Amino acid sequence: MATSDSIGQGGAEPGRVILAGAPLGRPSDASTGLAHALATAPVIAAEDTRRLHRLASDLGVTLSGRVLSFFEGNEDGRVPQLLELLRSGQDVLVVTDAGMPSVSDPGYRLVVAAIAEDLPVTSLPGPSAVTTAIGVSGLPVDRFCFEGFLPRKAGERRKLLAELATERRTMVFFESPHRVAESLADLAAAFGAGRRAAVCRELTKTYEEVRRGSLAELVEWAAAGEVRGEITLVVAGAPRVEAALTPAELAEQVRAREVAGESRKEAIAAVTASAGVAKRVVFDAVVAAKSS
Repeated sequence: MATSDSIGQGGAEPGRVILAGAPLGRPSDASTGLAHALATAPVIAAEDTRRLHRLASDLGVTLSGRVLSFFEGNEDGRVPQLLELLRSGQDVLVVTDAGMPSVSDPGYRLVVAAIAEDLPVTSLPGPSAVTTAIGVSGLPVDRFCFEGFLPRKAGERRKLLAELATERRTMVFFESPHRVAESLADLAAAFGAGRRAAVCRELTKTYEEVRRGSLAELVEWAAAGEVRGEITLVVAGAPRVEAALTPAELAEQVRAREVAGESRKEAIAAVTASAGVAKRVVFDAVVAAKSS
């Protein structure tokens, strides 16, 4: 999927949401790709239209497309209009005052709405795969953490993931394409098969691909063929637990998962993640249920 050398002007194919990272300070830090996108985008959704025009002027760019304001106060109301433009085949370039759209800036609601309609979401090349991946993932971006590369050794990787099972923030990992299938399986075992995630491959490059779904679905996808390219994994944080489960309820959830075909180890890991408690608490509940 091209991201910087061809901004769609309409046609049979739907348009793309294109998240454009803007310079944090000096306009001269902007990429040539951003300048080209600003000059050719048919629609620009800007957090501050005055700052957008100032940036374009500083870059010597003439905006040829339609400019729409897109800030926190009108984001909910603007999304349906932008979706209609996307359906008609027009790309929508999202630009905030500085930094990456959707990461503590407008854009997240549009990304989620576009993904729900299977409309493409991509990003212009930026300085970090972390913010790019989390921006296009469709997962919550209000709070997130970067965990770097997962450990190569299976035992160390599973230990780390067990510690992260109750992490409430969205998590970002780097991973080798050769270990993606194995790591996704470990993530599903530690966090629960239903946890939402995204596999971002070759971001901003010709063969960019973003696979979104549950960890179970992504495990199945990775097992079906060879995964290539640079990989960034984005995984939703643990859900908020409204009320603590009793030991009997924890044990019953483990039993139900075992009946459904999961091993006890997998079932305990999944219940640990979904309940937001320590693995020892779930293990003790299972032991107590067996002895009663």
